[in-house]
Amino acid sequence: MTAAEAHDQPTGTAPIRSEARLLVPALIFVALVVAAVASLGTPLITSVATTFHVSLDSAQWTLTIALLSGAVATPVLGRLGAGPHRRTTILATLAIVVVGGALTVLPLPFAWLLAGRAAQGVGLGLTALMMGVARDHLPEERSAATIALISVVSIIGAGVGYPLAALLAEFGGLRAAYGLGLLVTAIAFVTAWRSMPAAPEGRSAHVNVPGALVLAGGLLLVLFLAGERTLWSRHLAVAVALAVAAVLLLCVWAVSELRTGTPLVDVRAVRHPAVAGANIAMFIGGIGMYLLLTLITRYAQTPHSAGYGFGLTTFVAGLVLIPFSVLGFVAGKLTPRVRKWVDGPLLLAGSAAIVGGGFVLFAAARSNLAELLAAMGVLGFGVGSFTAAMPGVILAVTPRSETSSAMSFNYVVRSVGYSLGSAIGGLVLAAGTDTDRLFPDDDAYTTAALIGVAAMAITTLAALALARRRSPQTDPVTAPAGVPGLGGASRTDS
Repeated sequence: MTAAEAHDQPTGTAPIRSEARLLVPALIFVALVVAAVASLGTPLITSVATTFHVSLDSAQWTLTIALLSGAVATPVLGRLGAGPHRRTTILATLAIVVVGGALTVLPLPFAWLLAGRAAQGVGLGLTALMMGVARDHLPEERSAATIALISVVSIIGAGVGYPLAALLAEFGGLRAAYGLGLLVTAIAFVTAWRSMPAAPEGRSAHVNVPGALVLAGGLLLVLFLAGERTLWSRHLAVAVALAVAAVLLLCVWAVSELRTGTPLVDVRAVRHPAVAGANIAMFIGGIGMYLLLTLITRYAQTPHSAGYGFGLTTFVAGLVLIPFSVLGFVAGKLTPRVRKWVDGPLLLAGSAAIVGGGFVLFAAARSNLAELLAAMGVLGFGVGSFTAAMPGVILAVTPRSETSSAMSFNYVVRSVGYSLGSAIGGLVLAAGTDTDRLFPDDDAYTTAALIGVAAMAITTLAALALARRRSPQTDPVTAPAGVPGLGGASRTDS
């Protein structure tokens, strides 16, 4: 019996209970796989440069192009996931990721590797669809915990994929590392085919193709400008012109979304104070979170000859991410329980303050590896709780039918924030590097950390402001069925 057939069985039958037990691990596994596969570019950049005889800047695109394609594909997949063909959309997307994995493994030229990495990046858009499936097909309380965990594993996937890819690249070569990505995505495809139920009846979704193209153009420019730091230092006029073009494209997209009857993203819903406040917190918080992750991993790999750092290899530096992943997962499991007593925006504020504490720890104490691991653990716990609390804040005012679309927009905001955080870290460290030196001064890391403290302070204040504005209400993810206006059975999905 397929998942779709089991879904059509009468409520309470054994097949449904069996499918429900399989559904949660399947959703989490798919979200973890696509996040881990997208992160494969980070530890393999040097290997790509040497294997394909390209520059490090060119090799960097194996990571950048995956993030770009993910950001562009996410809102489109979110809209398709809100319709009747969600299961088909999930399977087709995973098939694209599998094909991309094959292109990275086959002995083809560098351009084909980039094409494969772009196809793998498309899978990042599945995270929001996994949340939509959980909200539609799981009991209310269990769906809240599952959605929180999906949000967390989409972040900590990098901590899983980074050391594994680095280890395989060190002992088996570049193709072995990419082969891991192909293997796990093939398993994810089979898992989804066996487990993903069909969408509830009565759903409809239309993709606004012109709006999607305009949004894609704006996002491509934003993320390109965030990734190409040398463009700002060497061709400032070109960078400014591209930035203006990006802003204009995004403004045109927002206006067109308000006027069309089939918007890619429900901009009116995004303007709701709760959703807007959560996305602002996600954007600023994302800058700070990824900034600290960038600083710690780069500091760990800096050789002793720079006067600081630990000179760790790529694989050992990947192990530094283990506290980040472990404590992030722990926070993701704890947050739904804490959510019963603490309002979502207050959880966001507390989580942002924890990440800020990680910045303070890194700025004040990084003379030994234990201190670095402690800072990474604090970052992981803060990021885990922040990302676990975020869906509840947004979905509290979002109809079930719009779950995938709303969370897709939040993912795009998060991606842009992460990209800007990485870019800001690079710019600060570059400014702190003397012309006759290869590595920045140690003080540059302190300066970047203080910028991160400021970003997380702003995020904390934004979340506190959201908590003050929001009237006490029940989260529809945990609301009892049948409560009008709270996502229960009496809500009419459009």
